[in-house]
Amino acid sequence: MKDRLSLLDYLTLAVFGVQAAFALYIGVNGPTTPIPMHWNADWQVDRWGDRLEFATFAGGMAVIGFIAAAGLGLAAMRAEDQGDASRRRSMRIGQGLTVFIVAAIGLVIAWASLGHASANSGPAVMTGALSLILLVTGAFLGRVAPNPLIGVRTPWNYKSRLAWDRSNRLAGRLFCLVGLAGLIAAPLAPPPYGVTALVAAVIVVAGLSIFESWRVWRADPDRQPF
Repeated sequence: MKDRLSLLDYLTLAVFGVQAAFALYIGVNGPTTPIPMHWNADWQVDRWGDRLEFATFAGGMAVIGFIAAAGLGLAAMRAEDQGDASRRRSMRIGQGLTVFIVAAIGLVIAWASLGHASANSGPAVMTGALSLILLVTGAFLGRVAPNPLIGVRTPWNYKSRLAWDRSNRLAGRLFCLVGLAGLIAAPLAPPPYGVTALVAAVIVVAGLSIFESWRVWRADPDRQPF
């Protein structure tokens, strides 16, 4: 088993190991003063907690992230055993994105809670982080082959490889555009409009990708019937 672990598997162990160790450190040696745990739309703290609550949350996020990433890694190994190279690549992409997304969210939460983010810096950092996640996700989404876990998964996509490819490529390109626009606008967007605009854009991208899936399936002469 050890010989089959890839560099991404070792990176997964390292990233979530560091997150778990950080959570343990905060639980034992963290601030004894109240720690911000939640912010309202104006980026004002509306709930506080203690170091044990923060450590439990951070540690739980590390465990959940590790389980998800490790599960995708195991799925990649099974696909390799079955000789399915495209499925293996898709699972590895999902694993890498899971590691990146959970690590990015963890860093932002740690910075906001322990660094006491202000109403001026908090929204810009949050908008920028979410935009970066969308940009990176979009860069890889178009490379994902049909699978039950990663990508634009609609009934039509499973009946037409052409619909899968085109809808995922569309979603990837649009996510890249949204992420790039978000990074540029992050320092300028007043709260809470930056994050709100990103959420709205994601909903629009999802809708367009679903429609593209149906449209291409309908026009594909090689589609499978329901």
